[in-house]
Amino acid sequence: MNHNLTKTGLSLSQAQSISNLCNQRATEISNTLAGINNATRWFKISSEPYIETPGKLIPDNVVDLLLEKSKLHAAQAFLMTNIKAKDSILKNLTIKKFKHTMGVLNVPTYDSAIELDMVDEQWGWNMLSTTQMSEYLEAESYAAHIGQFIHNNGILDKLRKDLSSMKLLDWIDVKSGEKTPVMVDAHHTPEQLLTIHESLATMHRKYESRVNYFKATVKNSVTVENARISRSNSDSIGKVNMSNETLRAEYETLLNVQEGKIKKERADYEAIRHDEIKEASALRISVDPRFQDTINKYLGDLLPEA
Repeated sequence: MNHNLTKTGLSLSQAQSISNLCNQRATEISNTLAGINNATRWFKISSEPYIETPGKLIPDNVVDLLLEKSKLHAAQAFLMTNIKAKDSILKNLTIKKFKHTMGVLNVPTYDSAIELDMVDEQWGWNMLSTTQMSEYLEAESYAAHIGQFIHNNGILDKLRKDLSSMKLLDWIDVKSGEKTPVMVDAHHTPEQLLTIHESLATMHRKYESRVNYFKATVKNSVTVENARISRSNSDSIGKVNMSNETLRAEYETLLNVQEGKIKKERADYEAIRHDEIKEASALRISVDPRFQDTINKYLGDLLPEA
């Protein structure tokens, strides 16, 4: 915005007062020129003259009045333009926002620990050698089938129970009212069945013991491996946490340093801005020579500034 603001000249209060006086005088001239016409209109009633429209001639000094009015409005426009310019400067300084010159700090990229998954029982079985796995399958099969044969309700168990209650002589109806003896020839003795039971039971315990051995081996392998994985994961997490803590501490240090610099910049900025506001507040209007006479005419009517 163009302006005539300098360190010397009219104050804004003087400029506003002179602008008001210029406006009052221009209004007076407008009133003087208002209503000019070309003739007086009148008529008579009973020989008594009455004026319908009073005549108002162009004043002899009409040119001077128009020139004075033009100068008054020009001077007023000059003063108001500079008053608005000063107001605008002060407003812009007041709403001016601080912007620091520091760059944006890059937030560090923190690491995440790569944790190993825990193993399950299937992993333990997979760790057995092919020979061990074959032995386990064989022992499990022997233990299962021998156990089924000798255990409660198994074939051998039922034979032993049946033999103790078996009748060596029985009867059968061949035709109505006539019975025929049925001879029963036992194939086994209780002693034979007991001997077979004890022999198979010994074998069952042997194979079952081997099955349990492999199951315990697998379970122990899984437990040991998961303990190793847990330690490994713990070590990884610890290392990553330490690394991240170092990055975090370095970033916070940089951030604190930058915040300190920004705070200093802001303080310097505010000091300069307040000096600029102070200087802008002291600006006065340097009167253009073409408006000097008009302004001087009213300047003397004003009270001196305190």
